[in-house]
Amino acid sequence: MAHGDKAKKVAVLGAGAWGTALARVLATKGDFVHIWSRREDLAAQINGTGRNERYLPSAQLPYSLRATHDLKEALRDATMVVFVCPSHATREVARLAAPFVPKDVPVVSATKGIENESLMFIDEILEAELPAHTREHLAFLSGPSFAKELAAELPTGVVIGSKNPAVREAVMRRFHAPYMRTYGSDDIVGVECGGALKNVIAIGAGAADGLGFGHNTRGMLITRGLAEIARLAMARGGKAITLAGLSGMGDLVLTCCGELSRNRTVGLELGRGGKLADILAGLGHVAEGVKTTKSAYDLSVKMNVEMPITHEIYKVLYEDKPVVQAVRDLMSRELSAEFEPAFGG
Repeated sequence: MAHGDKAKKVAVLGAGAWGTALARVLATKGDFVHIWSRREDLAAQINGTGRNERYLPSAQLPYSLRATHDLKEALRDATMVVFVCPSHATREVARLAAPFVPKDVPVVSATKGIENESLMFIDEILEAELPAHTREHLAFLSGPSFAKELAAELPTGVVIGSKNPAVREAVMRRFHAPYMRTYGSDDIVGVECGGALKNVIAIGAGAADGLGFGHNTRGMLITRGLAEIARLAMARGGKAITLAGLSGMGDLVLTCCGELSRNRTVGLELGRGGKLADILAGLGHVAEGVKTTKSAYDLSVKMNVEMPITHEIYKVLYEDKPVVQAVRDLMSRELSAEFEPAFGG
């Protein structure tokens, strides 16, 4: 089926809050959506009640959205495939899905993260694990978007990154709705960096709030966090300007300030003196930033990219460094110019 055709069946792989919200957008637009759940009981519950009671209980789901535990069935005759599983599960799910992904259809990732062992971003994992025929059809969806607000049809903007203009435009059209505006980008590296690393900075912003610091501190953290993200993106061949957009500044502001941010919540409780294991146990959902912090730290060391905020958050999460000491060490660093020449400053 050509990219421009009005499609009917979409496979959404991952039945968490974000996968469910995106599946709902597509189903309300008229697509027949099969959402794949690793858990058979969750698939049965979604089909039985028309709601995802575990991850997105606030949203009533259309009749055209059905859940399945059968990956082959979800992918059969799909005219678009959307990966929305947690970053640490993406490689395994991609391997399982690989034999069944249809040819010549857009394959979209809406997952944000960096794999711990390989230090690979999601685009690199999908290129490695999916059949060669999918490479020309890959697209990456990112931007400031809480699942609960999207499911409530509150105005939301996202960016679709793809090297292939036809795929990019097709995916933009497929997701565009009266309450969801889509923009395009050809900078996959920048889009992926922004989406993954904002979760790390959000932990820091939450910790600052937990310590009782003010808006000055948050403003500084967001801005200097963005500088770190842009540095890593550029070191990997991305464009700094991408990080001024929805996948960079947009998602960073949302995640550092929004009450619905799980990563900010982790930081908030750390700032209040909580222990990481207890915080994660009480959360009930994946906080991607905890795993991504380790990957970002390792990657920055490997590529020799200066990321002081990320390094301090790593020490708090993985070396039990007191949050107050991490702040002191950041504030007492050697003074420097705001922008390096690479930024155009």
